[in-house]
Amino acid sequence: MEGDLGKKPIRFIKGVGPQRAKLFSRLKINTVNDLLNHYPRKYIDRSKLKTIDQLSPNNLETIFAFISDVVELKPKKNIRITKVLLRDKTGLVSAVWFNQPYLQRQFKKGLPIFVSGKVERRFGELQFINPEFELFSGEDSLNINRIVPVYPSTEGLSQKVIRNVIASCLSEYLNKVDEIIPQKIIKQMRLMDKRTALKEIHFPSSEESLIMARNRLVFEELFLLQLIFVLQRKKQNLPSQGVCLKNDGQLVKDFLQLLPFELTGAQKKVWAEIKKDLEDRSAMQRLVQGDVGSGKTILAALALLHTVESGYQGALMAPTEILSEQHYNELKVYFEKLGVRVGLLTGSLSKKEKEMVLAKIANAQLDVVIGTHALIQEEVQFARLGLVITDEQHRFGVRQRTAFAEKGINPNILVMTATPIPRTLALTLYGDLDLSIVDELPPGRQKVQTYWLPSSEKARVFSFCESEMKKGRQIYFVCPLVEESDKLEAEAATKLVDDLRQNVFPHRKIGLLHGKMKTEEKDLAMRSFKNGETDILVATTVIEVGVNIPNATVMVIEDAERFGLAQLHQLRGRVGRGNHQSYCILISDVTSPEGQARLRTMCKTFDGFRLAEEDLKIRGFGELLGTRQHGLPDLKLTNLFSDGQILEAARRAAFALFDADPNLNKEEHKALKEKLSNYLRSTEVYTTA
Repeated sequence: MEGDLGKKPIRFIKGVGPQRAKLFSRLKINTVNDLLNHYPRKYIDRSKLKTIDQLSPNNLETIFAFISDVVELKPKKNIRITKVLLRDKTGLVSAVWFNQPYLQRQFKKGLPIFVSGKVERRFGELQFINPEFELFSGEDSLNINRIVPVYPSTEGLSQKVIRNVIASCLSEYLNKVDEIIPQKIIKQMRLMDKRTALKEIHFPSSEESLIMARNRLVFEELFLLQLIFVLQRKKQNLPSQGVCLKNDGQLVKDFLQLLPFELTGAQKKVWAEIKKDLEDRSAMQRLVQGDVGSGKTILAALALLHTVESGYQGALMAPTEILSEQHYNELKVYFEKLGVRVGLLTGSLSKKEKEMVLAKIANAQLDVVIGTHALIQEEVQFARLGLVITDEQHRFGVRQRTAFAEKGINPNILVMTATPIPRTLALTLYGDLDLSIVDELPPGRQKVQTYWLPSSEKARVFSFCESEMKKGRQIYFVCPLVEESDKLEAEAATKLVDDLRQNVFPHRKIGLLHGKMKTEEKDLAMRSFKNGETDILVATTVIEVGVNIPNATVMVIEDAERFGLAQLHQLRGRVGRGNHQSYCILISDVTSPEGQARLRTMCKTFDGFRLAEEDLKIRGFGELLGTRQHGLPDLKLTNLFSDGQILEAARRAAFALFDADPNLNKEEHKALKEKLSNYLRSTEVYTTA
């Protein structure tokens, strides 16, 4: 039955229609199943609305009021304040937003509005500082007097529309949702049933039921994932021989001689583990975790050279064209000196260029191929593939990594990531892989000095940036994260560029990079910055992964509280890649104790794995707001840091079920088997904007 929901288009649901269906498709919501599994990203408790006269300083509050006035203030150069006066029958209160002038066009006098955030006493009055808000028209049971869901959205889809559509979907299709977890496991784990869990995750009747619903759905996500790993392990244990490499290693020795540095102790240890796998009769299945700048690319190069020396081809897949080209350009310098033929395959190649590369791959005229997910397209045929490497592996789905490996006959598999995951969770999550950790940075690598400053200190930040540019250095400015809209994020980046060009650095060359730009425009912006043709690059998080500009020494991140610690750490890793002291400046007016604690942690902690642990300590299991870490596998609800206990329980249950019914042939496992098949078929490639 659930398989049918995965085929039923949403355009026939009440409140959707053809035009809204197109908007939903931007969110990858095309079927009833997609909609049921479009979970809220957070919740606002409107069951306890306050009147304005009940507000208290230093508390998180939610009110329902009317807009009385809207003004824009410019108290200092480069500081713009949007101030909205709110009223209800008990009084007046202000809401202020710093440096978000694009908000002003949304506020009109007389409109009803929900406002949620921290209240402070400033300048003799109570104010909401940078609060969340939602304009409201017409009362209904989905938006007031309850715990209200807030969904990932896009331009043209308001929260009210999404809530109404999901409510209609639940009303019509909830009774057709199958229970896929066996009843025995549901009873053992004391899990909520699937239909109740879906109803409560979208429209919770209480905080307790919301936690129970989330736990149930997280368990299901992890249970399915662990079953996939069990099946993969079963497949790997079949009596088949992998690509076994010879062990003389002269190419590797020559490569190490060319390097202007020695491997770190951690690199040597991990290389020994990889080399042993490569020379073993069974195929390598290894995950290498390493912090930003720990030298994972060198390990990939060593594995590729060892593969080539044994008469096989090697391939490295990266999630973006920029990162693929960077790997290609870096490795080509060394590989060509060693007589190793290396090629690049990406989606932006011309038809003629692509055909030429494909022919060379098929005829073994290329020893190493580096590319994007273009490598897994059907027309790519390797002559003798012995090693596949996936870089930033969290950007790719299980199906894509499998398709990559199937380009050869049982090749060695190496996956790499800089996303910090505590070791115990990594061992559990990637149960089908052996784990190596590069836990040491190269000697001489300077720590990026990190500072947190309020927006009122921007003039000081600009002055510091100018002093760095006078030394010949380059600067990144990262725009605030706008989850609801790529378009708004792009607009914010464009406005920041205009402001910097006109009011702050009119004598400097400033580039722009955001997710709405075409691939050619992005590449041009990055190349201009890399070649030193632009002094400043204003960007969204499209520069989060892999970009290597040794001359860039300052990373300024606007509204830093909107980013997760892992993401901030990745962004910080874009500077400090050369010989010059580098700096990361976090601009934030965050007032919540949790937000302040996270930014303080960012300033004093430079180890990505420690940051992951600290993030867990600060946020804890109970936080439901913004717990998904950018860049982890396609788990819609699971937080890999706080859901460790559920993950371990799901793993035990999966192994026990597999032992009892390896092929899931029992009648009570029929729905689970269908869901598992659909899950494997629907896993999609992760790519950055």
